[in-house]
Amino acid sequence: MRIFLFLATNVAVLVVISLVFNLLGLSGVNANGGLDLTSLLVMSAVIGFTGSLISLFLSKSMAKRSMGVQIIEQPGTPFERWLVDTVARQCAAAGIRMPEVGIFDSPDPNAFATGWNRNAALVAVSTGLLQSMTKDEVEAVVGHEISHVANGDMVTLTLIQGVVNTFVVFLSRIIGSLVDQALRGPNDQRSGPGIGYFVASMIAQVLLSFLATMIVMWFSRYREFHADAGGARLTSRRQMVDALRALQRGHATADLPSREFAAFGISGGIGQGLAALFMSHPPLEVRIAALESGRD
Repeated sequence: MRIFLFLATNVAVLVVISLVFNLLGLSGVNANGGLDLTSLLVMSAVIGFTGSLISLFLSKSMAKRSMGVQIIEQPGTPFERWLVDTVARQCAAAGIRMPEVGIFDSPDPNAFATGWNRNAALVAVSTGLLQSMTKDEVEAVVGHEISHVANGDMVTLTLIQGVVNTFVVFLSRIIGSLVDQALRGPNDQRSGPGIGYFVASMIAQVLLSFLATMIVMWFSRYREFHADAGGARLTSRRQMVDALRALQRGHATADLPSREFAAFGISGGIGQGLAALFMSHPPLEVRIAALESGRD
């Protein structure tokens, strides 16, 4: 969940801020149509990091609304009490504050954690996960999500996204300027960038964003191994392996409702070929093998 919502919000904010800067004439292009690289880099960093920071701060509220998460304010059943106590115990072991704990209605076994910092997080599990897994397996899944929070993965993801955003904006403006210069006739004496600059830079920004997404997804897959190892430390290696195998069984019968939701939780989606570069999670069998071999 945290990955897809973060990326979707980031792209939307990035496009809006870029359009606003262009409308205000803050394009990094001087009066002669050339580039002022210093001001362009500063502008790119402002746009890039603003987009990623807004995405980070909105991540928890967006996750709640989009998934219909019901926060457990006061446990109403023995199982809810056990779930809250499990999260509290693992948070104490991980050295972080108690996050909000919620349940969302989905027949598929999944869970996610998000939030703008490790002491203001949300951990949510699906009804399908609670119904299809044993308590030991649920405990391991919760440990995996708590490890994401304790490792500060969302903040690190924000910094990485801000850097790649900066280069996406910077390089797209350079491409736009080159296209604009190529379209100028020998007698073209206009000052400032032409329509070719704006069109080419926006198209380049969209295309370069796909490459940036590959980088962010690589980081996400890399951090999943660390979260699995963290879940094993908070519970046991056997419990974490059993939980991942339970997720494999769930994938054999049903996927999440849409391709977007498949990237949300602990299990992620399944991709082949080029699509694998855009997956937020490694294949479950690879994660199980890493745990069984003792690799983080």
